[in-house]
Amino acid sequence: MFRILESQAPAKQTATDTISTLSGRLQSATLLEDRRAAILGLRSFAKLFPASVASGALRNLINSLGSDGDDVETSKVVLETLLMLFNPDASSPEASDDIALWLADEFTQVGSISTFPTTSINLLHKRQDNVTILLDLLNHHDFFSRLYSLQLISAILSARPERTQECVYTAPLGISRLVSVLDDKREAIRSEGLLLLVALTPLSQELQKVVAFENVFDRIFDIIESEGSLSDGGIIVQDCLSLLANLLRLNVSNQSFFRETGGVQKVANVLRQALRDAELPNSISTWTALQRDKNIWGFLSIIRLFLGGGSVSTQLNQNSFWQNGVVFTIMEIAFDASLATAIRSEAFLACADLIRANNSLQENFAQRDVITQFDLEKPQPAQSPKPNGPIRNSREPRMNVIQGLLETALAVSTQPNFDIRLAACECIKAYLYGHVPIRLHFLRRARDGHSAENPESDNIITILLQNPSDQPSSDPYRPWIAAVILFNLTFEDHKAKSIATEIVEGDAGKGEETVTFIQALSGNMISQAQRGTDDRVTIGYLMVLIGWTFEDPDAVNDFLQEGTNVQSLIQMALQPVQHKVLETGLCAFLLGVLYEFSSKDSPISRSTLHDIVTTRLGREHYNDKLTKLREHPIVRDFEVLPQSQSGDQVIGLPDVYFDKIFVDFLKDNFSRVARAIDRPPSIEVSVVANGVEKGISRELVDSLRLQLDDKMKNLQRAESQILTLERRLGQEQADHRKVRESTALEFGRIKNINENLQRNHDEETLQLREDHRRTFEQARREHDVALSTLQLKIGESEEEYESMSAKVRAGHQAEVDQLKIMVENLGRQKEKAAKNHAQDLSTANEEYKSSNQLLESRLQRAEEKFMEAESRATKAEARATYAETITRTREDARAKVQTEIDDLLMVLGDLEEKRAVDKSRLKALGEDVSDIEVADDGEDATSEVGSVETGNMSENNRDNLD
Repeated sequence: MFRILESQAPAKQTATDTISTLSGRLQSATLLEDRRAAILGLRSFAKLFPASVASGALRNLINSLGSDGDDVETSKVVLETLLMLFNPDASSPEASDDIALWLADEFTQVGSISTFPTTSINLLHKRQDNVTILLDLLNHHDFFSRLYSLQLISAILSARPERTQECVYTAPLGISRLVSVLDDKREAIRSEGLLLLVALTPLSQELQKVVAFENVFDRIFDIIESEGSLSDGGIIVQDCLSLLANLLRLNVSNQSFFRETGGVQKVANVLRQALRDAELPNSISTWTALQRDKNIWGFLSIIRLFLGGGSVSTQLNQNSFWQNGVVFTIMEIAFDASLATAIRSEAFLACADLIRANNSLQENFAQRDVITQFDLEKPQPAQSPKPNGPIRNSREPRMNVIQGLLETALAVSTQPNFDIRLAACECIKAYLYGHVPIRLHFLRRARDGHSAENPESDNIITILLQNPSDQPSSDPYRPWIAAVILFNLTFEDHKAKSIATEIVEGDAGKGEETVTFIQALSGNMISQAQRGTDDRVTIGYLMVLIGWTFEDPDAVNDFLQEGTNVQSLIQMALQPVQHKVLETGLCAFLLGVLYEFSSKDSPISRSTLHDIVTTRLGREHYNDKLTKLREHPIVRDFEVLPQSQSGDQVIGLPDVYFDKIFVDFLKDNFSRVARAIDRPPSIEVSVVANGVEKGISRELVDSLRLQLDDKMKNLQRAESQILTLERRLGQEQADHRKVRESTALEFGRIKNINENLQRNHDEETLQLREDHRRTFEQARREHDVALSTLQLKIGESEEEYESMSAKVRAGHQAEVDQLKIMVENLGRQKEKAAKNHAQDLSTANEEYKSSNQLLESRLQRAEEKFMEAESRATKAEARATYAETITRTREDARAKVQTEIDDLLMVLGDLEEKRAVDKSRLKALGEDVSDIEVADDGEDATSEVGSVETGNMSENNRDNLD
């Protein structure tokens, strides 16, 4: 019975079949409740079967998120399912990292989706629209919609960071919606949005700019303030600082925007608040101090992002921080002994960046006073806190900031304070960087302080010249820091080297032996090496000596003045100890520098020094020492190694041996010094120091000296010749004086004769002028008489001309009147002839009505021609009028009028000829033509018009016949 029931029972459904069924139901369901139920079913499988759910229902889930996003419950379930797919169970057989990549691709790549049920068209779309759907859900105020959307975007970003950044960047209002999440008062949503922005903004500068212009800086500072600022803020403040760092790192545009929108003032306020909180007694508990230190350290690091070397806006940022008092607050933080070492060292480094290569700030920085850590260790009376922090006692002892930095860097201290001392040294180096007057002033004060009766303990020269037996062996960094400062003072500065050369040990007035500064430094360096002192001390001295003697022949000669120095250097370079690679390499490097810039006149000649190095040390050992020095990790990897004390280093000193400028100098000149030993001693290196060239080839000097001797002999011979020539010149000058005197007498005689001739010439000139004047007056009178006679004749001629002109005008006017009458007669005759001819035409052309119109047009053209003739008559009248005005004589006027009349007669003759021709044509065509001839001129004109019209008619008929 049971077997029968089992055989009739339906087959068990697998998880894959169930997922497929639920996916189909989700795709085909029309009711929201049915789709939600299908999604709930898929959610139950998402943790254990992520691959199956993703392959069967992922696109349906995303489509549901877009279509049912307004329903809070449905969108919540969909988002939870998608999050489970990104984070499946570790024990799931389908769990794989590839699933997350595939899921992220569905949201970020371009591809195709499955066909809709009602169509057979495969629609292509950008899958980045799926990210836009998630961003649209941020507009909902629902807690889970916002939180899960942010978490899902974060999961997609972790799988495909670059594509997700592009999708968010191109999504409409995508950045605005993400940044607006920071205004959400719910901490979970705000924190998730903050973390998402931190993950989105580390690399893309375009994305950083868009985020910055969404007023994100003000929102970040509001969050920091609401979370308790740097002192009381927790991990959220740390995340805010991370976002700030992402937006400002290497982004000049965002830095300028931050500076122009008042961000620097907010930085100053946050730092002052942190300093006030640190000064309050028991202001923070021990368990929160670690987070406080992280926050302050991170905030100082953000300030340093504005001050990167080489940026075009660095100096603007420095000036802005200075004007808002940020530098002063950071200085107080740096000298506050109650703060952690990491904070103080970072504050010193920030101060260094704030003043480096800015001359005005370097000068103003040195004018500030601070309360050093030694002052802060003294007990102070309790003060009640004020709104702007505790009131400091104005009677507290203060110290100049440079003096405080020297005390901090050069004080005998324990190992945990090394980072602070090194950072204070960096601040001093930044104060000296790029400002020659400050370097010279600093070095003079150190020189004068060392020469005083009671030299200061933090004087770098005193420390370096101190007897090695008196120096504490437990702190090798005190002389090392002093050497680094001196190296930065004298490096590539010949004026500073000249000031340092003036330092002398011993009083010659008391009979003591005097030792120059270089010799004293080299002696202490050799003594320290022989005593087995820490390598850092010896390396410090070697850095100073190498930097000083490079390209300075005077310093090289000063060093070689003590003959044992070279022997000691060779012995130090030949040490077989493996752990002294740096020391032996620097000794070989110094030997190469000494030989490179030595000369024949050096205390140890160049050839002798070359023999000592090649025989005692050997070329192979020399190159081997330099090569091992260059390949040592501390030199080779200097740029990537941390120049500070490691956090987990408890035993031993930090691996800090060199200054950055010295390492750059060593790497730049390594090849030159390595090849120096191969240069023959006869060839000296030319060096320009203070505008003076030093060092040339000795053979060239000797040859020049021989040439100079020859020139001197030639000069003496030339001088003797000059004396002989001078004597000859004196004799010739005496002869010339005699000739000049005789010439003067002759000149006086000739001058008298010339004066007499000149007087006679003047009298003759006056007589000629008088004769000319009389002749001119006579001619002028004669001209006046002739002119008056001529004027009388002109008057008579004008009167005669007027009378003749009147007669001519009267006769011409009569002729014109006759012509006008003739023209009027012609007009009347024309009208009469036109009437008669019209009657003849109407009688002759009764049967040719159609041709009549054409004849009328011909008649019209004939009339136009007659009008043309009339216009010619009018022109003739105008010409007659014009002839009246322009003719001066009657005969010329008559001739012109007669010419016009002849022209008119010719026209009339032409018209008569045309009339006769037209009559003959009409007769040939069988027309009746009147033979009545008009005897007078009027009838001739009428017959001419008729002949023209008849000719036109005949032409028209001929055209019709054709």
